Amino acid sequence: MPVLLFDGECGLCNHIVRLMLRADRAGRLRYAPLQGAEAQAYLRAQGLPTADFDSLVFVADWTDPVPGGYALRTDGALAAAAVVGGAWRPVTWLRVLPRGLRDFGYKLVARSRYALFGEYRPTPLPKPAWAERFL
Repeated sequence: MPVLLFDGECGLCNHIVRLMLRADRAGRLRYAPLQGAEAQAYLRAQGLPTADFDSLVFVADWTDPVPGGYALRTDGALAAAAVVGGAWRPVTWLRVLPRGLRDFGYKLVARSRYALFGEYRPTPLPKPAWAERFL
């Protein structure tokens, strides 16, 4: 079961997660905020920072967490887009760009995401069915 760990306090991140939820009608991808207990336990087990939320984390198989079985920044975003498919599939074409270039752009947005898109205050999910898609 693939899982996307995202900054739960980031307005942009939450908006993108909602777009992915709408597009992923088959429910192939699960989600968890990086600040949550499940994500924090995973980050600790993988030796990843537990207080730095400037990168999303894509976990290929949550049920079998092998060391290094995750992708960060644009690699993670592209992996999540591939799982969701549909309208997100063209986003995966960005993989042809060098990772350094992709991640440079990612880091620029990540550094200023709160200023550009605001902070997110959790609200009830618009669709109760989406609740089962979160860890």
